[in-house]
Amino acid sequence: MKKSETIDHWKNIEPTQPVKPFAVPYKHSGSTYGMDGIRLCGSREFIDSVLSNLKSLLNYENGATRLQLVYKESTDRETGLPLGDHAWNCYVQVHQRGSQSIMANQYL
Repeated sequence: MKKSETIDHWKNIEPTQPVKPFAVPYKHSGSTYGMDGIRLCGSREFIDSVLSNLKSLLNYENGATRLQLVYKESTDRETGLPLGDHAWNCYVQVHQRGSQSIMANQYL
């Protein structure tokens, strides 16, 4: 989509829809690129402000699904050194739990 089309689309999205990601299948192997997930980059303040609007995702940490979470300071690929105060990344993805885990969680 062109930028103008994307802006029009965004403006016309029904506000405050429930967030309903499709979970990554249990024992999925390979890349999950292209599957439902969120990638946030920038300052912690920016990332936290977006996460504050996505608290309903916390409901996916349950007996049937789990949250795959990464929240860390961004580093230089070559040196491994931190990139600075405004360089953080956060990834959120929902994964299905295996049947054994589901049964154990139901028992507990």
